[in-house]
Amino acid sequence: MSTMVATRDAYGETLAEMGGENEDIVVLDADLSGSTKTGVFAKKFPERFFNMGIAEANMMGTAAGLAAVGKLPFVSTFAIFAAGRAWEQVRQSVAYPRANVKIVATHGGVTVGEDGGSHQSVEDLAIMRAIPNMTVIVPADGVETRSAIRAVAAYKGPVYVRLGRNKVPTIFDNNYRFEIGKGCEMAAGSDMTFVTTGLMTAQALIAADLLKKEGVSARVVHIGTIKPLDGEILLKAARETGAIVTAEEHSVIGGLGGAVAEFLSEHCPTRLKRVGVNDRFGTSGKAEELLKYFGLTPEDLADAAREVLARK
Repeated sequence: MSTMVATRDAYGETLAEMGGENEDIVVLDADLSGSTKTGVFAKKFPERFFNMGIAEANMMGTAAGLAAVGKLPFVSTFAIFAAGRAWEQVRQSVAYPRANVKIVATHGGVTVGEDGGSHQSVEDLAIMRAIPNMTVIVPADGVETRSAIRAVAAYKGPVYVRLGRNKVPTIFDNNYRFEIGKGCEMAAGSDMTFVTTGLMTAQALIAADLLKKEGVSARVVHIGTIKPLDGEILLKAARETGAIVTAEEHSVIGGLGGAVAEFLSEHCPTRLKRVGVNDRFGTSGKAEELLKYFGLTPEDLADAAREVLARK
């Protein structure tokens, strides 16, 4: 783990690169292009960039219309607005007709920081995962974000990509290729498995190192696609290690933890602990303080691992 890159920065740069390769790419933003980093695209291709103003619902409908005439729309705003304020239009205009719209939302989770509970989206993965036809992606770092955005552009159909505000450690090397619906084993282990997404994968790698000092062999499986879920990698982890801790910067209800619990309870019942935000709203504070406050640190993950191992 070396350089620190914000996933939203990686998105802005990749989108601008792709704009030069594909003239059908159009970008829509709800007056937040400086924050979502779509402003990088706007500078290079002003005629293909649309600031829709603070009108997120209208923006989703417009994107669906652009997709209907063969354009490839990327739509960005904060996660709280993309999944919350524009939910009905996402469902009716984008997902229901399987419109080829890519919703790339930034500022997901509690690490949004000082903006507080009103702007910290801890429900967006659950909301988007429940919509039929919707693919849901949460990259772990800048490298995965770049690869995922290209995979999303090549994929036909609606996609929701959740990105963060803050810089996060780079955990993938530049040869990594993101594949929709495929998880990735980041560290081998035989005693228990961390199943993680987004910035929590880096936290789990640190937790695995902490546990190694106690003689515990922890596997780390990164799930970059929440939906469709990689059942194969989960079954392998459940059968081989018999104990799983999920971790996400999201509510424990309905996100990665919910998806993994649902899948394993049907296919391979396993001792499981979900780490995330425990059915409450976010609060104002610095990103690092909030990870500690909500129990999302490597030490918290190591504690959760000890708990499932004790039940094993």
